[in-house]
Amino acid sequence: MTEETVNPKAYPLADAQLAITILDLVQQAANYKQLKKGANEATKTLNRGISEFVVMAADAEPLEILLHLPLLAEDKNVPYVFVPSKQALGRACGVTRPVIACSVTTNEGSELKSQIQQLKDAIEKLLI
Repeated sequence: MTEETVNPKAYPLADAQLAITILDLVQQAANYKQLKKGANEATKTLNRGISEFVVMAADAEPLEILLHLPLLAEDKNVPYVFVPSKQALGRACGVTRPVIACSVTTNEGSELKSQIQQLKDAIEKLLI
């Protein structure tokens, strides 16, 4: 996947290094049952206020099917980020299908708390 083929509406797009970190944390969140997969479930977590951050795939076709998520995330002050590949996001979520969006949810006393916070800071730096 080259940089040119990614839809310009997919902003902010994580660079290769950050994408690896994000997918790694998504995989850990899946293990800890702190992950909701799919655009619909991500929307629900945002509405319920239990989302830590939202990850979307920049190669979703058409991209408009998940462009309501950044608007909702901004309303709720939740960081969001795009990763280049839905296939990689699906693998990180622990499923065989491509996943176009997922949401890492809050959990009191979670072992991922510090990692989630670091990643949220990194995502917020992209938005500046």
